[in-house]
Amino acid sequence: MNENRSPADVLDDADSVDADAAPDPREKPMGFLEHLEELRWTLVKCAVVLAVAATAVGYFLKEFNAVLLWPLRHVQAERAGLTLELSTRSVMESFGIIIQLCGWGGLALAAPFMLYFIGQFVAPALNEKERRLILPSGFSAFVLFILGSAFGFLLLVPSTLRVSLEINDLLGFSTTWTPDSYYSLLTWLVLGVGLAFEFPLLIVIAIYFGLLRVETLRKFRRHSIVAIFIIAAIVTPTPDPFTQTMFAVPLYVLFELAVLVGARVQARRDARLAAEDIA
Repeated sequence: MNENRSPADVLDDADSVDADAAPDPREKPMGFLEHLEELRWTLVKCAVVLAVAATAVGYFLKEFNAVLLWPLRHVQAERAGLTLELSTRSVMESFGIIIQLCGWGGLALAAPFMLYFIGQFVAPALNEKERRLILPSGFSAFVLFILGSAFGFLLLVPSTLRVSLEINDLLGFSTTWTPDSYYSLLTWLVLGVGLAFEFPLLIVIAIYFGLLRVETLRKFRRHSIVAIFIIAAIVTPTPDPFTQTMFAVPLYVLFELAVLVGARVQARRDARLAAEDIA
């Protein structure tokens, strides 16, 4: 079995399955109340796994927080003599931070399991072609999100902190950050960049279903570059062009990869439709 298969090959396999395959007559359709019961148990399982994950984050809160503080400590180590400490300004701020860490951290850990439960719920309503498309699409979405989140955490967050410190030095301001401002920045960049990295997959899926043509993407390539920089300006909190360019470059590379993969997907789709017309 060939392991070196491109996303286009996987989509082509899904394309080869008859989308209108007849259902098994032995399978009895579920009623409305049965669907509601399945939905209820799906939500219960998602809630349980989220609670367990949030509890695990709370139990290892100190270690989890140490990982999240890495960008701050990394920037501090670069600047000799600089002391960067997060200072709370209200009595209840620490409690809010704990809830925020357990909530977002638990959601991040529980997300793969929750998506699996949701996939189990919707799978019976899909045909074989759609079910075979879900697995490669879900895996690609997971990988792209992890890459985007790691890029934001390891590169964009430290870069943003550096720019903020340089502006403070320029204007003669002292640096005193609150935990809420730091973790809000961390959440925005990590989740925002992770979601932004999903757009190439959306392009390939749109091409696969015939909603978009590769020729259109190539025709409006320059417009896509402008759109990418607009996205970079929205996601990155600092107005400096260096951080925005640092974010826009991988987005453009992913766009070009999506065009290449989409071209293969479109060619196979057009060939299949042409063969069906001849038949």
